[in-house]
Amino acid sequence: MPRSPAPGTPSLLARHRAEDLAAALPPLLVAAERVASTVAQGVHGRRRVGLGETFWQFRRYQPGDAPSMIDWRQSAKTQPVYVRENEWEAAQSVWLWRDRSASMDFRSAPELPTKRERADLLTLATAVLLARGGERVALLNSGVRPDHGKTVIDRLARLMTDPRAAEAPEPLPRVEALPRHAQVVLFGDLLSPLPEIHAAVAGLTGRGLRGHLVQVLDPAEETLPYDGRVAFEGLEGENGLLVPRVEAVREAYRERLQAQRDGLTALARTAGWSFATHRTDRPPQTALLALWGAMAQEPV
Repeated sequence: MPRSPAPGTPSLLARHRAEDLAAALPPLLVAAERVASTVAQGVHGRRRVGLGETFWQFRRYQPGDAPSMIDWRQSAKTQPVYVRENEWEAAQSVWLWRDRSASMDFRSAPELPTKRERADLLTLATAVLLARGGERVALLNSGVRPDHGKTVIDRLARLMTDPRAAEAPEPLPRVEALPRHAQVVLFGDLLSPLPEIHAAVAGLTGRGLRGHLVQVLDPAEETLPYDGRVAFEGLEGENGLLVPRVEAVREAYRERLQAQRDGLTALARTAGWSFATHRTDRPPQTALLALWGAMAQEPV
């Protein structure tokens, strides 16, 4: 007869099973869970009037309210008729997209993540935070319907780490039919021509969607810290560029980047979207916290 393990000591089989499960868990998911857990400590759910079971408030009866909503006991105490409203954690669909084009593979230093790695982390961490709040989440252009709970996070992690998903990536999302009043979050370097970005945003906004743009850049793309003669190579088939003195064009480069950001800000404002920037040398939690605040705001 096998000997039972000592109290408080896991069996060897259980330990091996746990180790196998841990090894199979994608590193991206582990990192995303960690980032989301940190941010979750500083945010709260959004309460809205709905069909939940928790009492929220009384308000006066209005034409169009269902008779079943009337609270007769409360109404008997005063002259006006009151209805009983309950609260719920809004379960809307949120569609996430991240740029997987070749330009996102850039990083200026070995210790930094690539833009793609940071965009993937922010995308999945956002999904984790949303799923914990009861939201239904999906990847835009994936062909997979939104879902909620832990299952959807595992599915998203597999989709995002599947090598087949990297075939023919586009720098901007394709416009597709989505539920009205959903939210869309786009992560990318957003360095495409402004008219192209405008067309993508307008296509989604025209369907009644709220959205959020998060520009992810390497710090060198903001500051152009190089000096002297530098050869720049394009990551998406562009011709190389040899600059004799980088310091001579640094100011013009920064002005052009700022013009791109000003255009993105104006574009987002016109569409009723939010726009934020994030550098890969900064903690991902700061970007996720700012995004969560923007998503929690009610539409104007």
